[in-house]
Amino acid sequence: MKKLLRTIVTAVSLVAMAGAASAAEKMTYLFPAPDFLPAFAPFKLAMSKGYYTDAGLDVTFQVGKGGADVAKQVGVGNAELGGGIGDTAIIVRANGLPIRGVAVLGAKALTQIYWRKDSGVTQLADLKGKSIGVLSFQDTTYYNLLAALASVGLSKDDVDIQAVGPAGIIQLMISGDTQAMSGTVEWAGAVRAAGVDVQMLPINDIFPAMAQAIIASDKIIAEKPELVKAFVQATIKGYIDVIKDPEQAAKDYVAAVPQHAGKEKVMEAIMRGYIDLVYGTDTENFGTFDEARMKAVQDFYLKNDIVREAVPIADTYTNQFVAK
Repeated sequence: MKKLLRTIVTAVSLVAMAGAASAAEKMTYLFPAPDFLPAFAPFKLAMSKGYYTDAGLDVTFQVGKGGADVAKQVGVGNAELGGGIGDTAIIVRANGLPIRGVAVLGAKALTQIYWRKDSGVTQLADLKGKSIGVLSFQDTTYYNLLAALASVGLSKDDVDIQAVGPAGIIQLMISGDTQAMSGTVEWAGAVRAAGVDVQMLPINDIFPAMAQAIIASDKIIAEKPELVKAFVQATIKGYIDVIKDPEQAAKDYVAAVPQHAGKEKVMEAIMRGYIDLVYGTDTENFGTFDEARMKAVQDFYLKNDIVREAVPIADTYTNQFVAK
């Protein structure tokens, strides 16, 4: 009798486990660049620590062909959620893509202005006549550079802006073919690792640029709000892990991403740079959009013909999934 009872209990447990597994909702998150880049470390931490599974999600990470492609794929429903910048919806909603930000992944700007120390540049005004690298002319690195130049009375015509892609932006800084770049923490780290001393001006000091963001379509928000909230909350846990203990987060990240084997200290330095320049330390309000900041960005984009049409700021983001 006891043996029969144990058999029944075991069978019931297996059925329950199978039911729990099948209840996990499948979804796809689309990155705008290779997902092994340190910029996406908190997502990898959330995955490796089981935060998505604990939230009832079966998440597949895929890589799109840049930010514009991610916005399009999310907008037409080919991925439930994707990665963009906090201002992505300002740019694409006017073109008919019904997406909005559902969490902004940092209180400051993703990119900064860096220049070679041997370039003779000591302040932004000294960039006049210099060659400056950006990813593309339809990218945040370019838009933030325009804002930085405008803050000291310069325009794109006063400098030589080169759209060189993610590999070129690092290589040309190392070779000296460009003297400055609008770039991220890890790009600057790669330049320094090659023996080139660089100096930096945080974009946040001169322009309210945005960090990365999770974007969703209006349709997904309306039809699957529980999925969106579960993913946002699980991802924020990954970011908070980095903010609270970058040393341990770096170790966990390297363990989860084989491409970075043996680079725990390098990853820790990058994470500390992101905390200082991008994430901030306010874990209570992490993920929340600031409407005034969004409005200031849109006003600048309109003034500089980056966008031709203003959209209601309230339609470009929502904070409903950030609150616990």
